[in-house]
Amino acid sequence: MAGDDHAGQAHGAEPLGWLLYDGDCGFCSRWAPSWSGYIRRRGYELAPLQDRALQQRFALDETELLKEMTLVLRHGRRVVGADVYRHFLRLSWWLYPVYLLTLAPCLRPAFDWGYRTFARHRHRVTRRCALSPDRT
Repeated sequence: MAGDDHAGQAHGAEPLGWLLYDGDCGFCSRWAPSWSGYIRRRGYELAPLQDRALQQRFALDETELLKEMTLVLRHGRRVVGADVYRHFLRLSWWLYPVYLLTLAPCLRPAFDWGYRTFARHRHRVTRRCALSPDRT
């Protein structure tokens, strides 16, 4: 069942996981922080995939991370690509219906294709919109 909108980690507790985004991509570095409140209220943190400490802790290969958005759970399990969106959609009662739609046999392939296509071409969007990575 969908999680509570106010469920989050206890103050000072280790996050449930880290949502890794491409900090060198203008689109990603602007998109990810806009969802930070939602993600943090659910007990997760955001981090650029270029974060060396997380790469070392979880033996992450930056080249592989650049291919797809990755959620690394605190015990090392990874959720990648469109499944990251599904993971977060299912945590909220108001987004849970969207989560169910992404599982529908006729919609799942379209959702996955849309994610993969955008991920593969995200730098083109960045160049076209002149979005530089947010370094603030």
